[in-house]
Amino acid sequence: MFGPTKDIDQMNRKMKSLMDNEGLAYKNRDMTYNSRLAQELGSWADTQLNGEDIHNKIYESYFVHQKNIGDEQVLIDIATNLGFDELEVKEVLKNRTFEGQVDADWSKARNLGITGVPTFLAGGAGLVGAQPYQALVDLVNNARSQN
Repeated sequence: MFGPTKDIDQMNRKMKSLMDNEGLAYKNRDMTYNSRLAQELGSWADTQLNGEDIHNKIYESYFVHQKNIGDEQVLIDIATNLGFDELEVKEVLKNRTFEGQVDADWSKARNLGITGVPTFLAGGAGLVGAQPYQALVDLVNNARSQN
């Protein structure tokens, strides 16, 4: 059985290898932050023009720059750097405008048996966690072959 430090080191090596294989930046981390507010902000951003850009910036902030994406100011900075209106972003976070949407997403995930992110579903099969590109291609191709 590994101790906590070895578990973290092993996880970081695995993640670094997976990210390197896909050309994604990754820095070893030893902290995990609550991503609930980031999910709510991401759900809001999805309703805005070019909102999908926020997901990559949240990823980068967390996995590369080791920022606390549970901190409202970190999220405000991410959003405003992408050109979103600061007052609107603050209002969305303060009022938890997309809390219900994220609750619904979590409920759907539980009903599907999803326990981790990312999870990829296709054709009744799924993959959990960071996966090599070829695994995703195989998942999609297998789903296509079933139709």
